[in-house]
Amino acid sequence: MRDSDGRVAVTVQRTAGGEPAPAGAHDAAGIYREVQRGPAFREVRRRYRRFAFPVTVAFLGWYLAYVLAAIAAPETMARPVVGALNVAMVAGLAQFATTFLLTWAYARHARLRRDPAARELCWAVALETLQGDARSQRLAITAGPARDPRVVRGPGELR
Repeated sequence: MRDSDGRVAVTVQRTAGGEPAPAGAHDAAGIYREVQRGPAFREVRRRYRRFAFPVTVAFLGWYLAYVLAAIAAPETMARPVVGALNVAMVAGLAQFATTFLLTWAYARHARLRRDPAARELCWAVALETLQGDARSQRLAITAGPARDPRVVRGPGELR
């Protein structure tokens, strides 16, 4: 729900005395700690690491091979390929091509492997935190304008 300023209203659990619930219950830091310890969050992180770390190592290896070849074998790097285009220029242009290829691969991997799992995790956390009872108090998050609730997607739904 939105208040008059367009901020999102969130239900926060309160104890009988009106104080916030103990850490780990429904306060923001407790929610994030609980989510971070959960298996769904670990799965999202695992999917990220399984892609990012090997690709980073491969790209840095490719870059260092280029630099070392330029230092150790300047005569090979200076060998003409076509006209004024030499091996060093072709390898340098291949660095740019590799960068764009890896950017595309990363975006595709995120879209197909991580985003659905992260969306399901976000949806589950939202459902868990927005549930409340009669003792709940409404608070506003001032992080920005609220999204239209009609575009919120559930787990597994496509946009």
